[in-house]
Amino acid sequence: MKLPFAPLARLTSALLFTAVTALAAPAIKIGFLVKAPEEPWFQLEWKFADQAAKELGFTLVKIGATDGEKVLSAIDNLAAGGAQGLIICTPDTTLGPGIVAKARSAGLKLLAVDDQFIGANKQPMTKVHYLGISAGKIGEDVGKTLAAEMKKRGWTPADTAVCAATFDELATAKARTDGAIAALKAAGFPENRIFKAPQRTADIPGSFDATNVLLTQQPNVKHWLVCANNDNGVLGAVRALEGRGFTAATAVGVGINGTDCITELEKAKPTPFFGSMLLSAKSHGYETAKMMFHWIKDGKEPALDTRTVGVLITRENFRQVLKEQGVRD
Repeated sequence: MKLPFAPLARLTSALLFTAVTALAAPAIKIGFLVKAPEEPWFQLEWKFADQAAKELGFTLVKIGATDGEKVLSAIDNLAAGGAQGLIICTPDTTLGPGIVAKARSAGLKLLAVDDQFIGANKQPMTKVHYLGISAGKIGEDVGKTLAAEMKKRGWTPADTAVCAATFDELATAKARTDGAIAALKAAGFPENRIFKAPQRTADIPGSFDATNVLLTQQPNVKHWLVCANNDNGVLGAVRALEGRGFTAATAVGVGINGTDCITELEKAKPTPFFGSMLLSAKSHGYETAKMMFHWIKDGKEPALDTRTVGVLITRENFRQVLKEQGVRD
């Protein structure tokens, strides 16, 4: 049976219009820039962002940029390559105003992840979309864990002290260690037994050096509780403690991130590194990429401020928790 000419023509026109529209629709391209691409945390963020790209059908451009010049160059390259959005963990939070201006001029939607931008007034840029860590809450969980371990082991404040390896130059880092200290005080730990070890650099060597100075100043402490802004801060302190003869029986450290301490937890002989608050790399990678995709494609603007929390991993449970979180198979 032949279709009447008019319906056939309309059907042909509709099909042609659909095909032309599909061809004309620009492919979605999103840049994901991190400040330290060699670190496991950022590799996991990229892994989960890749997962979102495959599921949703957009192109993900992964960029490592360790300074402001590289960040600005990357934004130019993304714009020239037809990208519509940028997710970024900036190497320097005070670059915020410059990044915002550059992204705006390039026509890129912008979402900060992990570290919140700081404005010219030294305050967080709350008008920039941000997915980050509930830093104070996670720090408090570290402090509560340390207090519980101290109580479990029967240690007293008279022979115990706190080593807080600090890096106050980064607001998120300061909020974490401040939270841990606040929780320890709330648990009844005396303030005069809490010592800060300021790090020059936020890495293992920086914490190792800072902790060694503190240990020299406080040679009579029998037991140490250790906190820092991340796993590497605690690992550096642990290495310094081990150099002075401390063991898993005489010192307890709890980190934050849960991705830089796996080798430590896998060691056959326990070390003073007790555990870590595992952050959700999946939320910071997959969810940010998904948010950006729907913002570009559907005009669905994400919340200005989204925060995540952590879960404690120890030698006893880390394999199971990492599997549940999609970090390991």
